[in-house]
Amino acid sequence: MDDILLDVQDLTHCFRLGRNRTLRALDGVSFQLRRGEIFGLVGESGSGKSTAAKCIMNILRPTAGKIRYLGVNTCDPGQFRSHRKLLQTSRQIIFQDSTSSLNPRMTVAEIIAEPLVIHRIRPSRGSLRAEAAFQLKCVGMDPGCLDKRPPELSGGQRQRTAIARALGMSPELLVADEPIASLDVSIQAQIINLLEDLQKEYNLTYLFISHALSVVRHISDRVMVMYLGRVVEFGSLVDVFDRPSHPYTRALLRSVPVLGLADGQKLETIPGATPNPADLKGGCEFADRCEECTAACRERDIPMFEISPGHRVRCLKFKECQEVQ
Repeated sequence: MDDILLDVQDLTHCFRLGRNRTLRALDGVSFQLRRGEIFGLVGESGSGKSTAAKCIMNILRPTAGKIRYLGVNTCDPGQFRSHRKLLQTSRQIIFQDSTSSLNPRMTVAEIIAEPLVIHRIRPSRGSLRAEAAFQLKCVGMDPGCLDKRPPELSGGQRQRTAIARALGMSPELLVADEPIASLDVSIQAQIINLLEDLQKEYNLTYLFISHALSVVRHISDRVMVMYLGRVVEFGSLVDVFDRPSHPYTRALLRSVPVLGLADGQKLETIPGATPNPADLKGGCEFADRCEECTAACRERDIPMFEISPGHRVRCLKFKECQEVQ
Protein backbone atom coordinates (compact mmCIF):
# COMPACT_ATOMS: atom_id res chain seq x y z
CA MET A 1 0.00 0.00 0.00
CA ASP A 2 3.03 2.32 0.16
CA ASP A 3 2.57 3.24 -3.49
CA ILE A 4 -1.05 4.41 -2.95
CA LEU A 5 -1.10 8.20 -2.80
CA LEU A 6 -4.87 8.75 -2.92
CA ASP A 7 -7.56 6.30 -1.81
CA VAL A 8 -11.19 7.24 -2.52
CA GLN A 9 -13.87 4.96 -1.07
CA ASP A 10 -17.65 5.18 -1.67
CA LEU A 11 -17.51 8.90 -2.41
CA THR A 12 -20.99 10.42 -2.55
CA HIS A 13 -22.01 14.02 -2.98
CA CYS A 14 -25.54 15.43 -3.17
CA PHE A 15 -26.65 18.92 -4.09
CA ARG A 16 -29.85 20.20 -2.52
CA LEU A 17 -32.29 21.41 -5.18
CA GLY A 18 -35.09 22.39 -2.85
CA ARG A 19 -36.74 21.43 0.39
CA ASN A 20 -37.48 17.85 -0.70
CA ARG A 21 -35.23 17.27 -3.73
CA THR A 22 -31.57 16.44 -4.06
CA LEU A 23 -29.30 15.71 -6.98
CA ARG A 24 -26.81 12.91 -6.41
CA ALA A 25 -23.80 14.13 -8.40
CA LEU A 26 -21.56 11.33 -7.13
CA ASP A 27 -22.79 7.91 -6.04
CA GLY A 28 -20.37 5.48 -4.39
CA VAL A 29 -17.26 6.37 -6.42
CA SER A 30 -14.16 4.37 -5.43
CA PHE A 31 -10.64 4.34 -6.90
CA GLN A 32 -6.98 4.59 -5.94
CA LEU A 33 -4.12 6.61 -7.39
CA ARG A 34 -0.62 5.18 -7.32
CA ARG A 35 2.40 7.41 -6.96
CA GLY A 36 3.81 8.59 -10.27
CA GLU A 37 0.90 7.53 -12.49
CA ILE A 38 -1.43 9.49 -14.73
CA PHE A 39 -5.00 8.48 -13.98
CA GLY A 40 -7.58 9.47 -16.60
CA LEU A 41 -11.17 10.27 -15.66
CA VAL A 42 -13.60 10.53 -18.58
CA GLY A 43 -17.31 10.98 -19.18
CA GLU A 44 -19.87 13.33 -20.67
CA SER A 45 -20.62 16.74 -19.19
CA GLY A 46 -22.64 16.18 -16.04
CA SER A 47 -21.08 12.81 -15.24
CA GLY A 48 -19.60 14.07 -11.97
CA LYS A 49 -15.94 14.44 -12.96
CA SER A 50 -15.45 18.00 -11.71
CA THR A 51 -17.49 17.32 -8.57
CA ALA A 52 -15.15 14.44 -7.76
CA ALA A 53 -12.13 16.72 -8.27
CA LYS A 54 -13.56 19.38 -5.96
CA CYS A 55 -14.31 16.81 -3.26
CA ILE A 56 -10.77 15.45 -3.49
CA MET A 57 -9.41 19.00 -3.15
CA ASN A 58 -11.76 19.78 -0.21
CA ILE A 59 -13.44 22.53 -2.23
CA LEU A 60 -16.68 20.59 -1.64
CA ARG A 61 -17.45 18.53 1.44
CA PRO A 62 -18.62 15.01 0.45
CA THR A 63 -22.00 13.82 1.67
CA ALA A 64 -20.56 10.38 2.42
CA GLY A 65 -17.46 8.28 1.85
CA LYS A 66 -13.77 8.58 2.65
CA ILE A 67 -10.86 10.26 0.92
CA ARG A 68 -7.44 9.28 2.24
CA TYR A 69 -4.48 11.26 0.95
CA LEU A 70 -1.00 10.37 2.27
CA GLY A 71 -2.83 8.27 4.87
CA VAL A 72 -4.90 11.22 6.15
CA ASN A 73 -8.70 11.06 6.02
CA THR A 74 -9.33 14.49 4.52
CA CYS A 75 -13.09 14.19 5.18
CA ASP A 76 -12.45 14.14 8.93
CA PRO A 77 -12.36 17.78 10.18
CA GLY A 78 -9.99 16.90 13.00
CA GLN A 79 -7.48 15.11 10.79
CA PHE A 80 -7.74 17.84 8.17
CA ARG A 81 -6.94 20.58 10.71
CA SER A 82 -3.99 18.59 12.05
CA HIS A 83 -2.47 18.26 8.57
CA ARG A 84 -3.83 21.40 6.94
CA LYS A 85 -0.56 22.75 5.54
CA LEU A 86 0.50 19.38 4.09
CA LEU A 87 -2.90 18.80 2.50
CA GLN A 88 -3.17 22.28 1.04
CA THR A 89 0.32 22.42 -0.43
CA SER A 90 1.04 18.89 -1.68
CA ARG A 91 -2.26 18.75 -3.62
CA GLN A 92 -2.82 21.32 -6.33
CA ILE A 93 -5.50 21.79 -8.97
CA ILE A 94 -5.49 23.27 -12.48
CA PHE A 95 -8.92 24.48 -13.51
CA GLN A 96 -10.42 24.43 -16.99
CA ASP A 97 -11.00 28.17 -17.28
CA SER A 98 -7.75 30.00 -16.63
CA THR A 99 -9.53 33.33 -17.16
CA SER A 100 -11.66 32.91 -14.04
CA SER A 101 -9.04 31.06 -11.97
CA LEU A 102 -6.46 33.87 -12.20
CA ASN A 103 -6.98 37.25 -10.55
CA PRO A 104 -7.01 39.80 -13.42
CA ARG A 105 -5.70 42.55 -11.12
CA MET A 106 -2.57 40.68 -10.07
CA THR A 107 0.64 40.35 -12.04
CA VAL A 108 1.98 36.95 -13.03
CA ALA A 109 4.69 37.28 -10.35
CA GLU A 110 2.08 38.00 -7.69
CA ILE A 111 -0.14 35.11 -8.83
CA ILE A 112 2.69 32.56 -8.58
CA ALA A 113 3.93 33.97 -5.27
CA GLU A 114 0.52 34.24 -3.59
CA PRO A 115 0.30 30.61 -2.34
CA LEU A 116 3.81 30.85 -0.92
CA VAL A 117 2.85 33.98 1.00
CA ILE A 118 -0.43 32.49 2.27
CA HIS A 119 1.25 29.31 3.54
CA ARG A 120 4.38 31.15 4.77
CA ILE A 121 6.71 29.05 2.64
CA ARG A 122 10.22 30.42 2.28
CA PRO A 123 11.20 30.68 -1.41
CA SER A 124 14.04 28.29 -2.16
CA ARG A 125 15.55 30.78 -4.62
CA GLY A 126 15.97 33.75 -2.31
CA SER A 127 13.04 35.96 -3.21
CA LEU A 128 9.44 35.56 -4.31
CA ARG A 129 10.19 37.19 -7.65
CA ALA A 130 13.14 34.87 -8.32
CA GLU A 131 10.96 31.90 -7.43
CA ALA A 132 8.23 33.08 -9.80
CA ALA A 133 10.75 33.60 -12.61
CA PHE A 134 12.11 30.08 -12.11
CA GLN A 135 8.64 28.52 -12.22
CA LEU A 136 7.84 30.46 -15.40
CA LYS A 137 10.95 29.02 -17.05
CA CYS A 138 9.82 25.53 -15.98
CA VAL A 139 6.57 25.93 -17.92
CA GLY A 140 8.24 27.44 -20.98
CA MET A 141 7.38 31.12 -20.45
CA ASP A 142 9.64 34.15 -20.71
CA PRO A 143 10.34 35.76 -17.30
CA GLY A 144 9.57 39.02 -19.09
CA CYS A 145 5.91 38.12 -18.50
CA LEU A 146 6.30 38.50 -14.72
CA ASP A 147 4.82 42.01 -14.68
CA LYS A 148 1.98 41.23 -17.07
CA ARG A 149 -1.58 40.63 -15.92
CA PRO A 150 -3.84 37.76 -17.12
CA PRO A 151 -5.81 39.90 -19.63
CA GLU A 152 -2.49 40.65 -21.39
CA LEU A 153 -1.70 36.94 -21.86
CA SER A 154 -2.88 34.43 -24.43
CA GLY A 155 -4.99 31.46 -23.34
CA GLY A 156 -1.99 29.15 -23.44
CA GLN A 157 0.11 31.57 -21.39
CA ARG A 158 -2.64 31.87 -18.78
CA GLN A 159 -2.82 28.10 -18.43
CA ARG A 160 0.97 27.89 -18.16
CA THR A 161 0.80 30.51 -15.41
CA ALA A 162 -1.75 28.39 -13.56
CA ILE A 163 0.55 25.37 -13.88
CA ALA A 164 3.52 27.44 -12.64
CA ARG A 165 1.50 28.54 -9.61
CA ALA A 166 0.74 24.91 -8.79
CA LEU A 167 4.36 23.80 -9.29
CA GLY A 168 5.59 26.47 -6.89
CA MET A 169 4.06 24.47 -4.02
CA SER A 170 6.12 21.35 -4.91
CA PRO A 171 3.02 19.13 -5.05
CA GLU A 172 2.88 15.36 -5.21
CA LEU A 173 -0.64 15.27 -6.68
CA LEU A 174 -1.83 17.51 -9.50
CA VAL A 175 -5.54 17.45 -10.32
CA ALA A 176 -6.00 18.67 -13.89
CA ASP A 177 -9.70 19.43 -14.40
CA GLU A 178 -10.24 19.78 -18.17
CA PRO A 179 -6.97 21.77 -18.45
CA ILE A 180 -7.04 22.06 -22.25
CA ALA A 181 -10.77 22.32 -23.00
CA SER A 182 -10.75 26.09 -23.52
CA LEU A 183 -7.61 26.17 -25.70
CA ASP A 184 -6.98 26.01 -29.44
CA VAL A 185 -5.99 22.58 -30.74
CA SER A 186 -2.36 23.54 -31.42
CA ILE A 187 -2.03 24.98 -27.91
CA GLN A 188 -3.67 21.88 -26.42
CA ALA A 189 -0.83 19.75 -27.77
CA GLN A 190 1.76 22.08 -26.23
CA ILE A 191 0.10 21.94 -22.80
CA ILE A 192 -0.22 18.14 -22.92
CA ASN A 193 3.47 17.82 -23.84
CA LEU A 194 4.36 20.20 -21.01
CA LEU A 195 2.35 18.19 -18.46
CA GLU A 196 4.04 14.97 -19.60
CA ASP A 197 7.52 16.54 -19.32
CA LEU A 198 6.76 17.91 -15.84
CA GLN A 199 5.38 14.57 -14.69
CA LYS A 200 8.58 12.80 -15.66
CA GLU A 201 10.86 15.51 -14.26
CA TYR A 202 9.14 15.86 -10.87
CA ASN A 203 7.57 12.37 -10.58
CA LEU A 204 4.13 13.94 -10.23
CA THR A 205 0.90 12.01 -9.88
CA TYR A 206 -1.93 13.28 -12.09
CA LEU A 207 -5.66 12.93 -11.87
CA PHE A 208 -6.36 13.99 -15.45
CA ILE A 209 -10.02 14.84 -16.09
CA SER A 210 -11.24 15.27 -19.65
CA HIS A 211 -13.97 14.45 -22.13
CA ALA A 212 -11.37 14.37 -24.94
CA LEU A 213 -10.88 10.63 -25.30
CA SER A 214 -7.95 10.89 -27.69
CA VAL A 215 -6.02 13.00 -25.17
CA VAL A 216 -6.82 10.64 -22.30
CA ARG A 217 -5.68 7.70 -24.40
CA HIS A 218 -2.41 9.48 -25.18
CA ILE A 219 -1.51 10.54 -21.65
CA SER A 220 -3.02 8.08 -19.16
CA ASP A 221 -1.84 4.86 -17.52
CA ARG A 222 -5.26 3.81 -16.18
CA VAL A 223 -8.73 5.10 -16.99
CA MET A 224 -12.06 5.39 -15.19
CA VAL A 225 -15.30 6.05 -17.10
CA MET A 226 -18.18 7.81 -15.32
CA TYR A 227 -21.84 8.23 -16.22
CA LEU A 228 -24.33 10.21 -14.12
CA GLY A 229 -22.19 10.15 -11.01
CA ARG A 230 -21.26 6.48 -11.05
CA VAL A 231 -18.23 4.55 -12.25
CA VAL A 232 -19.27 2.29 -15.15
CA GLU A 233 -15.85 0.99 -16.24
CA PHE A 234 -12.37 0.99 -14.76
CA GLY A 235 -9.12 -0.49 -16.00
CA SER A 236 -5.82 -0.09 -17.75
CA LEU A 237 -5.51 1.92 -20.95
CA VAL A 238 -5.65 -1.29 -22.99
CA ASP A 239 -8.67 -2.59 -21.06
CA VAL A 240 -10.78 0.52 -21.58
CA PHE A 241 -9.75 1.60 -25.09
CA ASP A 242 -8.93 -1.71 -26.79
CA ARG A 243 -11.35 -3.98 -24.89
CA PRO A 244 -14.22 -1.68 -23.83
CA SER A 245 -16.91 -3.77 -22.14
CA HIS A 246 -19.62 -1.45 -20.84
CA PRO A 247 -22.18 -0.41 -23.50
CA TYR A 248 -21.67 3.24 -22.55
CA THR A 249 -17.89 3.05 -22.97
CA ARG A 250 -18.27 1.42 -26.39
CA ALA A 251 -20.84 4.00 -27.48
CA LEU A 252 -18.63 6.81 -26.23
CA LEU A 253 -15.66 5.54 -28.24
CA ARG A 254 -17.78 5.07 -31.37
CA SER A 255 -18.96 8.67 -31.18
CA VAL A 256 -15.44 10.13 -31.41
CA PRO A 257 -15.03 12.00 -34.73
CA VAL A 258 -12.60 10.38 -37.19
CA LEU A 259 -10.99 11.55 -40.40
CA GLY A 260 -11.86 10.02 -43.74
CA LEU A 261 -15.59 9.42 -43.47
CA ALA A 262 -17.03 7.97 -46.69
CA ASP A 263 -19.57 9.97 -48.68
CA GLY A 264 -22.91 9.85 -46.94
CA GLN A 265 -21.46 8.27 -43.81
CA LYS A 266 -22.54 9.97 -40.60
CA LEU A 267 -20.90 10.19 -37.21
CA GLU A 268 -22.33 7.72 -34.72
CA THR A 269 -24.15 9.14 -31.73
CA ILE A 270 -25.29 7.67 -28.44
CA PRO A 271 -29.04 7.00 -28.78
CA GLY A 272 -31.51 8.84 -26.58
CA ALA A 273 -30.79 11.67 -24.19
CA THR A 274 -29.11 11.81 -20.80
CA PRO A 275 -31.84 11.52 -18.15
CA ASN A 276 -32.32 14.17 -15.49
CA PRO A 277 -29.98 13.09 -12.67
CA ALA A 278 -32.49 14.37 -10.11
CA ASP A 279 -35.14 11.93 -11.39
CA LEU A 280 -33.24 8.63 -11.40
CA LYS A 281 -35.35 5.74 -10.14
CA GLY A 282 -32.81 3.00 -9.54
CA GLY A 283 -31.40 0.27 -11.72
CA CYS A 284 -28.83 1.00 -14.41
CA GLU A 285 -28.59 4.71 -15.22
CA PHE A 286 -27.76 3.91 -18.84
CA ALA A 287 -30.73 1.57 -19.32
CA ASP A 288 -32.87 3.95 -21.41
CA ARG A 289 -30.03 4.48 -23.90
CA CYS A 290 -28.65 0.94 -23.98
CA GLU A 291 -29.40 -1.38 -26.89
CA GLU A 292 -28.59 -4.41 -24.71
CA CYS A 293 -30.88 -3.46 -21.82
CA THR A 294 -33.05 -6.16 -20.22
CA ALA A 295 -35.83 -5.94 -17.64
CA ALA A 296 -33.37 -6.95 -14.92
CA CYS A 297 -31.24 -3.88 -15.64
CA ARG A 298 -34.09 -1.64 -14.44
CA GLU A 299 -35.01 -3.69 -11.37
CA ARG A 300 -31.88 -3.66 -9.22
CA ASP A 301 -28.79 -1.68 -8.40
CA ILE A 302 -25.92 -2.89 -10.58
CA PRO A 303 -22.64 -3.69 -8.79
CA MET A 304 -19.15 -3.60 -10.28
CA PHE A 305 -17.89 -6.91 -11.67
CA GLU A 306 -14.20 -7.74 -12.18
CA ILE A 307 -14.03 -9.33 -15.62
CA SER A 308 -10.23 -9.59 -15.62
CA PRO A 309 -7.52 -8.51 -13.15
CA GLY A 310 -7.95 -4.77 -12.60
CA HIS A 311 -10.72 -4.44 -15.23
CA ARG A 312 -14.10 -3.71 -13.66
CA VAL A 313 -17.46 -3.08 -15.31
CA ARG A 314 -20.89 -2.11 -13.95
CA CYS A 315 -23.07 -4.25 -16.21
CA LEU A 316 -25.31 -7.30 -15.57
CA LYS A 317 -23.87 -9.04 -18.64
CA PHE A 318 -20.93 -9.94 -16.41
CA LYS A 319 -22.87 -11.12 -13.34
CA GLU A 320 -21.07 -14.48 -13.52
CA CYS A 321 -17.80 -12.63 -12.82
CA GLN A 322 -16.52 -11.73 -9.37
CA GLU A 323 -18.47 -8.89 -7.79
CA VAL A 324 -16.29 -6.06 -6.50
CA GLN A 325 -17.49 -4.39 -3.32
